[in-house]
Amino acid sequence: MNTVLIRAQTRGHVQFDWLDTWHTFSFSHYYDPERMGFGALRVINDDTIAPGAGFDEHFHENMEIVTIPLSGTLEHKDSLGNKGQITAGEIQYMSAGHGILHAEYNPSKTEPVSLFQIWIIPEARNLKPAYVQTRIETPANRFTDLKLPLRQKAAFWLGRFDRETETRLDLRPGHGLFVMMIEGEAEAGHEMLGRRDAIGVWNTDAVTIRAKAGASVLVIDIPMLNEAET
Repeated sequence: MNTVLIRAQTRGHVQFDWLDTWHTFSFSHYYDPERMGFGALRVINDDTIAPGAGFDEHFHENMEIVTIPLSGTLEHKDSLGNKGQITAGEIQYMSAGHGILHAEYNPSKTEPVSLFQIWIIPEARNLKPAYVQTRIETPANRFTDLKLPLRQKAAFWLGRFDRETETRLDLRPGHGLFVMMIEGEAEAGHEMLGRRDAIGVWNTDAVTIRAKAGASVLVIDIPMLNEAET
């Protein structure tokens, strides 16, 4: 079994007057050649956007982008004509394909919005852009497949636990699991993880996650790409 451990406080951190952001992997102002991603998983940004602020319209291409609000409200609009708001308990999937413009904004005048934004390298390039927004149903004390229509052999699993729970997650051949703690504590890959800690695990048949009461855990099942594919 191979593992890579990323403690929360070792992530890249950039703070502006309108944005407080932590980067699990190299992104924008933060660069670490040892943290360029995990297989096809390229970005996990932990963003807090101030009231009335946001990202102006900007361009993406050939990237699968998943946004998970943790608190507050995020407003989205894009060049496909989609416009709306997402809140905690929802998930947004955007496949940038051959190119898409979008903007993200905190419409509240008083409350910040906290979110994860996750980028995955697609299996095929220059496809037609796509957008999906949906509710997340996560019964307690088990992992739920979020069933996103990703253009990659990847999957997102979310677990929320109100009691100690042990779960075995099998790995597909050529895949790894990236375990990201949202809140609380859990053991994975023989490491105890706390809030916003993460571990990537590969070259094994399965990973056992022992979640403590109060834990909220995101798991990404991701292909481990060859260097030539990245």
